[in-house]
Amino acid sequence: MNDEIFFERASKVLAACRAKGLMVATAESCTGGLVAGALTAIPGSSDVVDRGFVTYSNEAKAQMLGVPPALIERDGAVSESVAFAMAEGAVLHSRAGLAVAITGIAGPGGGTAAKPVGLVHFAAWSRQGPRLHVERRFGDLSRSEIRKRAVEQALDLLLRLAGEIKVTV
Repeated sequence: MNDEIFFERASKVLAACRAKGLMVATAESCTGGLVAGALTAIPGSSDVVDRGFVTYSNEAKAQMLGVPPALIERDGAVSESVAFAMAEGAVLHSRAGLAVAITGIAGPGGGTAAKPVGLVHFAAWSRQGPRLHVERRFGDLSRSEIRKRAVEQALDLLLRLAGEIKVTV
């Protein structure tokens, strides 16, 4: 995936959010801020992007986003429940109306039979109600390729969630 595709997808997210008066926050683990970086690479993005949380460690997920440590202990950091808790925390700890969260195993190590390298959970959360989850198993790709595909998926999820939000006048 090249920068032009990132730019195009991020531009669509910003336009959709701008049209509905929405601000965005990101909560990123395995992507380390790449989604926020893709969005803020677009000139004028400051009217849409409120903030990005890079919560690589479990402690950061708990401290910055309010993810319960017991949830991480029970389900593991790479899980649907933790992705949702990260997304919710990003909305609650910001001025954003919607957020996307990413937690996964980019490799090359760290995978298990149950949670292999390439497993990534995405959650998008809106103050207005819609909540989305996507689980992707990118497989045996390079760390860089897994992270790039994760950014692509996160931008698509933000665009999808923004499309589901109704504008109230």
